Amino acid sequence: MSKLLSQANRSGVHQRSTIRESFADRMFMAIIYIVLTVVLIAVLYPLIYIVSSSLSSPAAVSSGKVWLWPIDLTLDGYKSVLRNAQVILGYGNSLFYTAIGTLISVALTIMIAYPLSKKTFVGRSPLMMFITFTMLFSGGLIPTYLVVKSMGLIDTRWALLIPNAIWVWQVIIARTFFQNSIPEELSEAADIDGCSDIRFIFSVILPLAKPIIAVLSLMYAVGQWNAYFDALIYLKTQSLYPLQLILRSILILSNSTGNMDAGEMVKQQQMAELMKYSLIVLASLPVLVIYPFVQRYFVQGMLIGSVKG
Repeated sequence: MSKLLSQANRSGVHQRSTIRESFADRMFMAIIYIVLTVVLIAVLYPLIYIVSSSLSSPAAVSSGKVWLWPIDLTLDGYKSVLRNAQVILGYGNSLFYTAIGTLISVALTIMIAYPLSKKTFVGRSPLMMFITFTMLFSGGLIPTYLVVKSMGLIDTRWALLIPNAIWVWQVIIARTFFQNSIPEELSEAADIDGCSDIRFIFSVILPLAKPIIAVLSLMYAVGQWNAYFDALIYLKTQSLYPLQLILRSILILSNSTGNMDAGEMVKQQQMAELMKYSLIVLASLPVLVIYPFVQRYFVQGMLIGSVKG
């Protein structure tokens, strides 16, 4: 009997393996591969072009000779940028704003999202309605500036950390994650064992919430690193400027010609074009370095924390 069953299983596997796809299925898969290849090229080519341009000579970049690989390999662009002490200062400021801002934002988001995920939390529906309302309407730039000014945050580091510390969409994602991933029985068991709420958060909730913490950290870190408008509005002291404002100032100064002859003007414009690509690479480098470490949590956290119909 066992021999007959094994033979039947082998014959079934053989029959399934010999099933051939139809012509329509093969054409459909071919179209999918072609579309994905085109998307890959559209995403990958600009990155390669920027890196290649940053490693090419100023004359090759300004004349449009760079298409894929570097022409006349040189590091003059990076040397010109890193020679400026303000760039190092801006890097330090941006790292500070990103690290501290992400820590504050993730902590506040979890503090508001976890209670909203509890069915026993009184008033969670009206509170969630008010929070969601801010996604549709805001006070505007001038009222927000007046609020920040009245709090004494103008020209301080806190002006970039506090006003935009919480993003509503991240609160919704975190709340959905806690609703779908943290069983109510854990809280009930903790209450029976006499575990306090603070200890329950740090001993149970946070270890189980690593995927959503990684997702929130990446979102907040990328947003904080790329932010420049708040610094442009609230900061006056150049020593507090993040990297993005420093790079903006360098590009403006590089494009200003002043009183110089035509040859020197052309050289400066070529160097400004080269510095632009070098600045893009330097500004994108931290995000590219951080992403591989949180990538394994990103998909899991986004799928679990997504809003389901």
